[in-house]
Amino acid sequence: MMNPLELFDIKGKTTLITGGASGIGLMATRALAAAGCRVFIASRKGNVCEEAAAAINAELGEDRVTGMLGDLSSEQGVADLVERVAGQTDHLDILMNNAGATWGAPLGEFPWKAWDKINTVNVTGVFALTQGLLPMLQINASADDPARIVNLGSFVGSRAVGNSAYSYAASKAAIHHLTRILSNELAARHITVNALAPGPFPSRMMAFVTEDEKLADMMRAEVPLGRLGQPEDVTGAMMFLCSKAGSYVTGAILPLDGGMAAKP
Repeated sequence: MMNPLELFDIKGKTTLITGGASGIGLMATRALAAAGCRVFIASRKGNVCEEAAAAINAELGEDRVTGMLGDLSSEQGVADLVERVAGQTDHLDILMNNAGATWGAPLGEFPWKAWDKINTVNVTGVFALTQGLLPMLQINASADDPARIVNLGSFVGSRAVGNSAYSYAASKAAIHHLTRILSNELAARHITVNALAPGPFPSRMMAFVTEDEKLADMMRAEVPLGRLGQPEDVTGAMMFLCSKAGSYVTGAILPLDGGMAAKP
């Protein structure tokens, strides 16, 4: 019988996390690097990824994180990122599609470009990158230890709440559905596909709320568990989905929202 603690061992796995230098992506980067993974992080601000990688490596006393440029807003940007990753490793065990963007404007004033820009990064870029990296994800994948894809959805992808971020909410609903579609299509290739659906976490995207104590208190009041998300919440979810413990889970949209998606 396997030691229960060994179920969560992901040491030695190779990972790519888009948007891995900030917010939930950074929380996941720190968690997987501390667990012994080799982690590549990429975003449109490659220098920020390099700085974050250097800081984490210094904390760990070991070079486990590599930062690089990765732009999901164009077909060429995605192709360049695939090539960049392939130049560093011949395989991937874990892909976390975390990078995203948002835009807020009142209904009646919401611009066309905001719809295109957000969905290009949040949906088209995620699909294109996943597709481009499939050969690398399949190399070490097996029935006993599948490769893992973890997409970042949102609780707003499951609730009819726009909050003036219409394209963002629609993009996250699309990610939830895409996650289920790909989970069916990739199961035979020994690749699991799941999504996290977080509620409010401290992040650059949520800074306008979390850094204003009055707004933060109002947000906490909206969360049934009465608090914002913490790094440990992301760590627990990622360790489960990416380890032996989660090897039989695919097509799941894991709520990481303190109960918000279940509110009537």
